[in-house]
Amino acid sequence: MEGISVSQLNRMISEHLRREPRLRNVTVTAEVSGFKHHIASGHWYFSLKDEEAAISCVMFRQNTFHASLLPKNGDLVTVTGYVEMFTRDGKVQLYAMSLKAAGAGSLHERFEALKQKLQEEGLFDPARKRVLPQIPRKVAVITSASGAALHDILNVSGMRCPWIPIVVIPSAVQGAGAAEELASALGKVGSLPEVDAVIIGRGGGSQEDLWCFNEEIVARAVAACPVPVVSGVGHETDSSICDFAADVRASTPSNAAEIVFPDRTELRGRTHLLRTGLNRAVEEQMYRSRLAVHESRERLRRLSPQQMLHHLSDRTLQQRHRLEQSMTTGLERKGMELIQIRTRMAYGMERRIREKELSVTGLSAKLSAISPLRVLDRGYALVTDGEGHVIPDSAEANTRESMKIRFRDGEVAVRREEASYGAADL
Repeated sequence: MEGISVSQLNRMISEHLRREPRLRNVTVTAEVSGFKHHIASGHWYFSLKDEEAAISCVMFRQNTFHASLLPKNGDLVTVTGYVEMFTRDGKVQLYAMSLKAAGAGSLHERFEALKQKLQEEGLFDPARKRVLPQIPRKVAVITSASGAALHDILNVSGMRCPWIPIVVIPSAVQGAGAAEELASALGKVGSLPEVDAVIIGRGGGSQEDLWCFNEEIVARAVAACPVPVVSGVGHETDSSICDFAADVRASTPSNAAEIVFPDRTELRGRTHLLRTGLNRAVEEQMYRSRLAVHESRERLRRLSPQQMLHHLSDRTLQQRHRLEQSMTTGLERKGMELIQIRTRMAYGMERRIREKELSVTGLSAKLSAISPLRVLDRGYALVTDGEGHVIPDSAEANTRESMKIRFRDGEVAVRREEASYGAADL
C-alpha cells in the first residue's frame, strides 16, 4: 500500500479542523508568553499557556488595531479566534481575531509578589549596592557552558581587556533545578581567589525559560555573594528578580561584559592622562623643592655669622652716620637758637638799660627838683654834724661841739665856743 505525502496529511488535518464548528469561533483565557511584534508586517506572534499546556497564536495586523492593549509576557488575556493548521510547518495555531485583558497571569502574580516581599526586606535597597572595581583581577562567569551568553561574554572581554582572567562556573539556566544550580554556583565564588566581580545571566527567551532567575533562592544567593554581581538576563526589555538583587543590572550578557571589563583603549587613554598628570605633578614638586632649597640657601646666607656681622656693621655705620648727621644738625640748630637767644637777651638788656636810664634820669630830675641843696643856690646854708646828719635847730646845735656848714660852693668846719654869759655865739 502506497503512503501519502506529508503535505497531503497536513491538508487532511487542516480540512478536518475547519469542519469542526467548535474550533471556528473559540474563546480562550490564558497567559501570554513569548510575545513578539513583527515590525515589518505589524503581526503579533505569541503563545497562550496555562500550567499544563500552550498553543501558538497569530494576530494579523488588521486585527491588532482593534485590540484593547498591547500585550506583554505574563498578561492574562482573553482571545477569540479560530484554530487552523499551518500546513507548511504542520503547526496548529490559534488565529486571534480579538484580544482583551483578563487580569494578571499566574507567573506575573508570582513575580510581583516575590518582588514586593524582597523589596520590603530591603534586599533591593540601593544602599546595599556595591561598586564594581575599575580593573578586576579576575572575573567569575555563571551561565551555561554551551550557551550563546558565554560566547558573547568571552568575545566582548577578549576585545576589551583580554589579560583579565575569567573563571567559568557552569550552571543550568533553564528548566527544573536551574535555580538551585545558580545559587550553588554563586556560593562557590567566595572560595575562588582574587575574584573581584561576578557575571550571571543568559540570553533571551520566554518568561518560562527565564523563570529560574526569578526564584527566591537565586535572589538571596546574589545578595549574599561576597563580591559585586552583575546580572545580564535575557534581552534589554526583560527584567528579573535577579536584576533587582544584583549590584548592577545589564541589559544583555554582552552589556554585562562591557560593564565589568574595562576598554583597553580607554585604559590606555586613562594611563596616558595619569602619566601626564604624574609627570606634571613630579615637575611641579621638583620646582617647588628647588624653590624651597633656594629660599633655604638664601635664608641660611642671610642668617650666617659673616652675613649677620656684615649686616650689623652696615647698620652700625648707617646709625653712626645718621647720629653724626643728627648731632651736627642738632648742634647747628642749637647754635642758631643760642645766637637768637643771645641776640634777644642783648637787645632786651639794652632796652631795659635804656628804660632804667630814662627812669633814673626822671627820678634824678625829680630828686634834684626837691633836693634841699637847691636852696643853697639862693644864699642859704646847711648845718650838719660830723656824720652828715642835718642839725635842724639851735637847740640841737648847742649839743654838738663841731659842725659843718655847707654853702652853695663848699663846706666850712666850725667849733662851738661858749660865751662868758653862757649863751652860744657862732
